[in-house]
Amino acid sequence: MSALPAPASPIAVVGWGRSGQGAAGALASRGFDVRAFDAKDGGTLHFDEAAGVPLSVEADAGQLADLVVGMRPAVVVVSPGVPPRSPVFARARAAGIEVWGEVELAWRLQEAGPRAGRPWLCVTGTNGKTTTVGMLGEILRASGADAAEVGNIGTPITRAIDSAAEVFAVELSSFQLHTAHSVSPLASICLNVDADHLDWHGSAEAYAVDKARVYQNTVRACVYPASDRRVEAMVENADVVEGARAIGLALGAPLVSQLGIVEGLLVDRAFVEDRAHHALALAHVSDLSAAYGPHPSAAALSDALAAAALARAYGVEAEAVEEGLRSFRPAGHRRAVIGHAADLTWIDDSKATNAHAARASLAGLPPRSAVWIVGGDAKGQDFHDLIRAVEPVLRGVVVIGRDRSALAAALDECAPGVPRVEVDGHEDWMFSVVNEAVALSVPGNTVVLAPACASWDQFHDYARRGEAFADAVRRLAAQWGGRP
Repeated sequence: MSALPAPASPIAVVGWGRSGQGAAGALASRGFDVRAFDAKDGGTLHFDEAAGVPLSVEADAGQLADLVVGMRPAVVVVSPGVPPRSPVFARARAAGIEVWGEVELAWRLQEAGPRAGRPWLCVTGTNGKTTTVGMLGEILRASGADAAEVGNIGTPITRAIDSAAEVFAVELSSFQLHTAHSVSPLASICLNVDADHLDWHGSAEAYAVDKARVYQNTVRACVYPASDRRVEAMVENADVVEGARAIGLALGAPLVSQLGIVEGLLVDRAFVEDRAHHALALAHVSDLSAAYGPHPSAAALSDALAAAALARAYGVEAEAVEEGLRSFRPAGHRRAVIGHAADLTWIDDSKATNAHAARASLAGLPPRSAVWIVGGDAKGQDFHDLIRAVEPVLRGVVVIGRDRSALAAALDECAPGVPRVEVDGHEDWMFSVVNEAVALSVPGNTVVLAPACASWDQFHDYARRGEAFADAVRRLAAQWGGRP
């Protein structure tokens, strides 16, 4: 693997979104000769430091690749949106030019600069990345560390490498991992893996291979869900730094070198002196109640254990884990408690846009305690396995979306005894949804918007869907006198 190119070397940046502009700005500020390329014109400039970088626009992918290789760059830096089948990958390789992603570039710039050795705690997975990184950031700050959440969570890491942060909590997508080669995390985790983004990766196998890259070169701890043999195999096959340990996560009592849950406590048997005989209590499950209500889902508990494990690998004390989890609040529309109205707890997980995420959102709730709001643009998914898995927790189902046929068929077959209401798109239909949820419930139940579908059939994006739901819950609370 070659080192960072010499200063003033020509470097091509392909893709002019946030990631590409962050990369271009970081390179330009260090004196590199940067030229940017994109398939479409009119991109908004996000970062002042990228101003002045020349941008070439070419809609034809083959001709764009020829332009990139024709400038004879030392390195091509591709944005996450550029798929591996793009001609620029093959033509750069044929010309002997390395292709990096923005994350790879950030690591190399950091390690070549005054902050070399700053630890990265890296998180990937099909679902739960943003939540885990948010929890981790809160825990790190509670310990007194100057921590920053970066990567796929929103802030391009090439913008953050010049900050004073002592440690990075890094969210990594499969797109970003595909072009990460030399990143060496202090600790890393793949939360879960399910078929996703197959149009970009080409196959479920290729997607999983890129997710597994998170463990490569890990220094201290490869963290994994102990019940997921597929992810455990990723750890077993990873080429790590000598001395790195495998640390499991369990939703029950932990074995040696695991974190788990015992009698309402998150406990550590991995980062303690005598782990064969002792465990350390880190936090109470109830510390998550402000964020997730009285019954945090299995997914929320798993994310909390993951964040705790990464923080413990960094050296955080138990008290900071507890304080951080108490202060954590989910990012918008991610398993967030948005109200207590009509004697019910209302959870907005509009971000659950696929079956895997919806299953995680409902997992762990008490039997027959959940009213599930589900539906939207199904994206061709089959829902039978999902509904079989969540049926035991369901008290009722409210189906939304313009085409409800796939969900209705799966519910008929896999949850025939669960009461169901379908709400169409009439005016003020989301308020009808929450009122139908009340009608299906009993006091103490939880109403969960976890659509398992995209929002595009009825909303601009999942955030607009979540906002409409939250507004309807607020109106309901006003009628019932509950807390919005």
